[in-house]
Amino acid sequence: MKHLLDPAILFFVLGLAAGLLRSNLEIPAPLSRFLSLYLLMALGLKGGFALAQSGWTVQVSAALVSALVLAVAVPAIAWCVLRRLLPPFDAAAVAATYGSVSAVTFVTASHLLEQQGTPAGGYMAAAMALMESPAIVLAVVMAHWLRAPAAVAPIAVGSQAVMAGGPGIGSARVGSPLGPVLREALTDGGAVLLLVGLLTGAQGEQAMHPFTVDLFKGLLAFFLLDMGLMTARSLPGLAGLGAQRLPLALFAVVGPVAHGLLALGLAKLAGLAVPEATLLAVLGASASYIAVPAVLRHAMPEARPALYVGLSLGITFPFNLVLGIPLYGALARWWLG
Repeated sequence: MKHLLDPAILFFVLGLAAGLLRSNLEIPAPLSRFLSLYLLMALGLKGGFALAQSGWTVQVSAALVSALVLAVAVPAIAWCVLRRLLPPFDAAAVAATYGSVSAVTFVTASHLLEQQGTPAGGYMAAAMALMESPAIVLAVVMAHWLRAPAAVAPIAVGSQAVMAGGPGIGSARVGSPLGPVLREALTDGGAVLLLVGLLTGAQGEQAMHPFTVDLFKGLLAFFLLDMGLMTARSLPGLAGLGAQRLPLALFAVVGPVAHGLLALGLAKLAGLAVPEATLLAVLGASASYIAVPAVLRHAMPEARPALYVGLSLGITFPFNLVLGIPLYGALARWWLG
């Protein structure tokens, strides 16, 4: 109940309820974009300041290695499960969505840990930045791999044989070139801002304190209000899944919990403390609904956005925000003591 009565969580619940009741409550798109950029900047700077203060320790290295292992293992596991439920491109897109991370879920978990008096090390922001790109890269590579057989297999059309990737056949499904999409995935804004915080150190932290700390809680609450409205708008996209609706909904809840347990196992092996282990579990259990879908719309147009956005934003995000974060924290305290 203490978790649910946090103002930030209540703002999300308010937005979700308003959206479901078709209220005229709305956050203007430019303001929503500003709030998203603000949270990204504040998180990146705080992580860089923490790294500048702590230095590159064994604990930091262990956390980052665990995050990298998780970033590769989660989409691979998700792909093995989802390929039995969905067409290949849809399965790859959903696996990439769950293989990446939700910065808002991470920020909310960090905020709640600070409210409880058990803040995690700021270097976990570096772990978040590290986990954003591998799933995107894997998805783009897999998209090109899935298209390869169609690009070379001859298809009989009347008395002629043409190439599947030729003009008029499959030309709308070629996706974006591999290079630009990979460059977009690897030049993430969070990593750049993390570097700014690392270079400026204590002096930069003092100068930016009003920006990264004083304004943070209020702007996070307003952003979660907008996320509640977005979640309500994404739910109708799941209505057309038919018989797949139930197993996919189960995956959107059970999958994140399984990924969180995997993260806690890695945290145990790495010797992380409970707050850092909690955030690693939150990262493993979260799913991207902004960064990855933006790339997939260009790199994998064969996949259905209503599916991968609907699952990650409509089911997994609210589950993690309301129930998942306290669950992963409780499991971390029980498992790691």
